[in-house]
Amino acid sequence: MSQGPLMPKATAVWLVENTSLSFEQIADFCKLHPLEVKGIADGEVATGIKGLDPITTNQLTREEIEKAQGDSDYRLRMAETKVKLPEVKRTRKGPRYTPVSRRHDRPNAILWLVRNHPELKDAQIMRLVGTTKSTIQQVRDRTHWNSATLSPMDPVTLGLCSQIDLDFEVQRAAKDRPQVEAHEPGGTLLPAEISTAPEVSHEPFADMSKPKPVEEEKIDVHSVFAKLKQLKRSEEHDDEE
Repeated sequence: MSQGPLMPKATAVWLVENTSLSFEQIADFCKLHPLEVKGIADGEVATGIKGLDPITTNQLTREEIEKAQGDSDYRLRMAETKVKLPEVKRTRKGPRYTPVSRRHDRPNAILWLVRNHPELKDAQIMRLVGTTKSTIQQVRDRTHWNSATLSPMDPVTLGLCSQIDLDFEVQRAAKDRPQVEAHEPGGTLLPAEISTAPEVSHEPFADMSKPKPVEEEKIDVHSVFAKLKQLKRSEEHDDEE
């Protein structure tokens, strides 16, 4: 799929007004719908837009337009530009660029990162703040020339990095950090509620709210009467004496 003109609707307005090209040919070149081109011709679409000459902007040649006007099945082709611009490479090397007005805040941001995220490596701090390894070491060792007045400040608040970049580096550092296995807890004493609780009866349908009745000793009637007779005889013997 070829690239369309820079201003497709303005180019379509000019082609409708100055050529005899079909709606399909103009729509194909300007990457528009044929009904939209018809609306431009009827004055319903792109009202108020001034036409842009594709010939003066080196997007079409007069010969290409004449060729397309003679053949309704022909499709217009963009003219090749004489000057080719090199592609801009977005690769970034080295530390992040920091504006001059923010460079004096970098030591404060380094101090904040060292205190709040000690898991970050020096290379990560360099990417976030745009500083050097020697400066990071000086802030760590408190040997920086301005250590007496440094105060930790969030680099996101200072505008040195975005919150997304900071979270990304922190998550990366957390993944690289070795995980410490949790030790199994040793034996502990039982809670007082369990150790002082009354013993549970295993008898079915036992009611623990009522005290257990004391079993009465069985009374032997014959032995009772025998004891009474002995007492009576001993009393009579005492009277005779």
